[in-house]
Amino acid sequence: MIIYPTLELHAGKVVSLTRGRLEEPVIWHVDPVETARGYAAAGAEWLHVTDVDALAGTGDNAELIEQIIRAAGIPVQLGGGFRSRETIERWIDTGAGRIVAGTLAAHDPDLVRELAKWHPDQMVLAVDVFEGSVMTEGWRSKSAFDPETYIGAFDDAPLAGIIVTDIDADIADADASLAVISGLAAATRHPVIARGTVRSVDDVARLKYVQNIAGTLIGRALLSKDVDLAEALAVAASDAEPVADFI
Repeated sequence: MIIYPTLELHAGKVVSLTRGRLEEPVIWHVDPVETARGYAAAGAEWLHVTDVDALAGTGDNAELIEQIIRAAGIPVQLGGGFRSRETIERWIDTGAGRIVAGTLAAHDPDLVRELAKWHPDQMVLAVDVFEGSVMTEGWRSKSAFDPETYIGAFDDAPLAGIIVTDIDADIADADASLAVISGLAAATRHPVIARGTVRSVDDVARLKYVQNIAGTLIGRALLSKDVDLAEALAVAASDAEPVADFI
């Protein structure tokens, strides 16, 4: 299972979003580039970066992200505000290892499928679930899409993976239930990356037992030092103990 240390960028700073609210970021007083280097030095194979300003449509952190891509030394999975083919292909040319499409996939699924075919294993689908529906526009708009049907519509696309967020669990700010994520992971052939479920190393160990969970994003828990990255990587890399099959 792959651990994706996560940096969310707002106005050049590393932030966390409380209950998904773009207007109330928690600011972490760390250097984004040095933090990315530190994650790579600890052994991370991938880095996930979200441009919060691009997601909100209020600007971007493009220059900073380019610095991170050059400095990290590991591939970067990039999300936040991708609304056109031109922007996606420009970032792939710039060196982003993967691009995460969320709202764009809901508005123009054919374009995302086509991009996945042109850039195999470089397009990731983001599925944010709240009260049984797929959310778009950075959790601000509730769509009419059922998550399982929505994910199924991309079964034939050569996606690198699907990031699934259970917004209900994230908002509750408690031990996240894996019911939504595990159910969707079992319903797709694509590897699933869980988001918003890790608050301790024990949560990483728990994810290893969920079928088709290929990775997890960890942001706030690393910045707050509730999770030690080296320890989380070791747990993720270890063999899962056998589980009895009861009938």
